[in-house]
Amino acid sequence: MLKTRRSRVALLAAASTLVLFGAAACGSSSDDNKKTGSNGNSGATGKVGVILPDATTSPRWEGNDRPSLTKAFSDAGIKSDIQNAGGDTAKFGTICDSMINEGVKVLMIVNLDSDSGAACLKKATTAGITSIDYDRLTLGGGASYYVSFDNVEVGKLMGEGLTKCLDAAGKTKANIIQINGAETDNNAALFKQGYVEALKPKVDSGDYTLVGDVSGEWKDTVAANAFDGLYTKAHGKIDGIISANDTMAGGIIARLKANGLAGKVPVTGQDASIEGLQRVLAGTQCMTVYKNTNLEADLASKLAIDVIKGDKSAADALATKTVPDTTSGKDVKSALATPEAITKDNVKKPIDDGFQKASDVCTGEFAKLCTAAGIS
Repeated sequence: MLKTRRSRVALLAAASTLVLFGAAACGSSSDDNKKTGSNGNSGATGKVGVILPDATTSPRWEGNDRPSLTKAFSDAGIKSDIQNAGGDTAKFGTICDSMINEGVKVLMIVNLDSDSGAACLKKATTAGITSIDYDRLTLGGGASYYVSFDNVEVGKLMGEGLTKCLDAAGKTKANIIQINGAETDNNAALFKQGYVEALKPKVDSGDYTLVGDVSGEWKDTVAANAFDGLYTKAHGKIDGIISANDTMAGGIIARLKANGLAGKVPVTGQDASIEGLQRVLAGTQCMTVYKNTNLEADLASKLAIDVIKGDKSAADALATKTVPDTTSGKDVKSALATPEAITKDNVKKPIDDGFQKASDVCTGEFAKLCTAAGIS
């Protein structure tokens, strides 16, 4: 009986060894497939990880960038993992770690601030992952590439736009205020550089007087409250407003409306958002800056695809410009798209391009305004 039991134990042990050996062989095969890709061609495939910042400071992130990037990678046959940090730096860090651990070959981020963004990018560099700063440069992050719009030019378009709107209103002398983006966002500094440069001749000549210069943190309520404080301080004598994006412009214009001034005081914007375009049509926002995310996504996806293919020379050929990282003192290889000013005269451009839908913009009271502007 004892012998029989020992025989059974031996047989079970042998069977277990075979099962374990088979499992180990299967695991090895699976790992090899992951390394070489489904076509077995090492380095020819890989995944791109993308971290978007939030869904509140601008509608572009979910409404435009996500679908543009998804389509670009899908059309190229590249796998992508696109997630949104929801404005939470801790969540941003968790997503970053997860993407690095899952073995993405390219990591593309829109930072919430340079500190948390740099921590993520440095981990990616240590893991041998090529990194791309998308739209916002991460100061001190050491990204391999930077893809964005010419953000100083974006600011110049706002400054020039405000001047044109003031000229059209017959305002040769004007008190102006600047409500800037978040101080933690390097882009906000570049936008400001652009509109300060554009307005400098008017300020230096004494035609324009800067009576307020504050941050609106990319939030409509913060911008509205900032405007209230400046409006009171200037005793209501404000003739023009630089608002660094459409979200903040919405908050500011709501307060102008409460004071019976909507459409009488020119306000700039940026992003060609649905609400921004509606206000341009209505005349309560004098202009916005259109940044066709398809152009930005196209550049970013081409860079990522070249990297995945192992064609560094092709990637470098796309990133023909450099942008200085003022923290590290180094220049970052950059690919920059060109922005465009949008006024009533060309308000249909973002819709013709498919950036926004006429059915979303031309609702309710804006339907007649769309028809008048040739939007259908």
